[in-house]
Amino acid sequence: MTGINGNPTDTTGPTDHTGVIVVGSGPTGLLLAGDLATAGIPVTVLEKRPRKISNLSRAFALHARSLEQLDARGLADELEATGRTLDRLRLFGRLSIDLTALPSRFNHVLVLPQYEVEKALARRAVEAGAGFRYDTEMTGLVQDADGVTVGTRGPDGRTESLRAAYVVGADGMRSAVRGAIGLPFPGKSVIRSVVLADVKLAEQPDELLTVSAMGDAFAFLAPFGDGYYRVIGWHRGHDVPDTEPLDLAEVKEITRLALGRDYGMHDARWMSRFHSDERQAPAYRVGRVFLAGDAAHVHTPAGGQGMNTGLQDAANLSWKLVSVLAGHADPALLDTYQSERHPVGKAVLRSSGGLVRLAMAKRPWTRAARAALTGLVSHVGPARRRATAQVTGIGYRYPAPRGTHPLTGTRVPDVRLADGSRLYEALRDGHFVLITPAHEPFSHELPPHPDRLTTAHWASARRTTLLVRPDGYAAWASDTTPAPGALRSALTAHLGPAPARQLH
Repeated sequence: MTGINGNPTDTTGPTDHTGVIVVGSGPTGLLLAGDLATAGIPVTVLEKRPRKISNLSRAFALHARSLEQLDARGLADELEATGRTLDRLRLFGRLSIDLTALPSRFNHVLVLPQYEVEKALARRAVEAGAGFRYDTEMTGLVQDADGVTVGTRGPDGRTESLRAAYVVGADGMRSAVRGAIGLPFPGKSVIRSVVLADVKLAEQPDELLTVSAMGDAFAFLAPFGDGYYRVIGWHRGHDVPDTEPLDLAEVKEITRLALGRDYGMHDARWMSRFHSDERQAPAYRVGRVFLAGDAAHVHTPAGGQGMNTGLQDAANLSWKLVSVLAGHADPALLDTYQSERHPVGKAVLRSSGGLVRLAMAKRPWTRAARAALTGLVSHVGPARRRATAQVTGIGYRYPAPRGTHPLTGTRVPDVRLADGSRLYEALRDGHFVLITPAHEPFSHELPPHPDRLTTAHWASARRTTLLVRPDGYAAWASDTTPAPGALRSALTAHLGPAPARQLH
């Protein structure tokens, strides 16, 4: 077996076999592992860090689409009880987005540290039976027509080979998986020498999230909920290496320049510098190996879209891996992960980068562009709705074949069902959900898919027949009563053939 750098890592054969190996136990890897394990797919998570949840979070916001995905996994309500909601998202200056009219059960941003999300997702994955190997580094991988062999180095230095049908790299910006499959990570550093600090404040900020840019400085404050606040700051005129020592006086000065005050910062428990990049892998799949989350794309923290985009990568990929590994779908289904998620990652890079450039506008024409955008989003309904849909994630749709119903590929809202439940409650089994008009006599046409399909009726008088994918997007729809056999054909196309034993 050959390692990442071409050095032998293990000459013995694989000692363990699993359906999927997930490298990385951040939010993306944990959601994916939980989905696979819940569906009965053997999954092993490799994590080079020790077995603990770090309280040094980079992300602090869950947007509506991510909360919907977590709701479909029975986790959203407990996270809502842990965090604090914000019904207006301030981006910079006077530009803010009112979320109260968002067409979602979650018409707000949920403010809570990333580690709270990780704790909930990790518990779910463990309870479902996912295996975890902490203090374990991936040293290389080789794939063939039948699977992938992964080399590992454990906490005692012992090397071992694991075998899986597929591997998913959810191991962050410096992804070892991405390096092992030879994918570049083109892009550039957008902001250098960003300062981070976790501090206590003598003065309580007026807003739950405090963000502003003034002159050459930018600053952001967010609460952990334990008395500490995360400070993110940047000063255009102080471009130093990430290794340059950082003290609290510098953090205070940047905050005063950007926000007008430093809120009496004291007792810093952690400080660091980093640089913010915009990068995207050209492919999210190479053979049997996939990239998700920061391993596939990184961008500026503007708009708080990083963790959210990774969670939605995982939700898109997990059900497809389940369908293929369970023998219900052709492996070609996995190609749609690239065609559906790569354009979304590109759009997030573009929007988050644009927000940073406008927030730090210095030249007269960029300041004029910022003022124009602020006026457009604040006062023009369609522009405001587009901006809101993009930042919150509910506005993205996936490509659909020509001639299909207009709903195909769109996010399906959390509609009420005739039995009093909600769609996203019905999605918690990880199945497709077929919603039909009340009393429509389709039951005789339905091939039995008890392990793949949940059926329901609209609570309203709507006449559409709608097949919803496990990730909450429309797979197929008809506005009229389907022709004989049409519904059966649609179900077979998306769910695969029914078990032969149930057809007799």
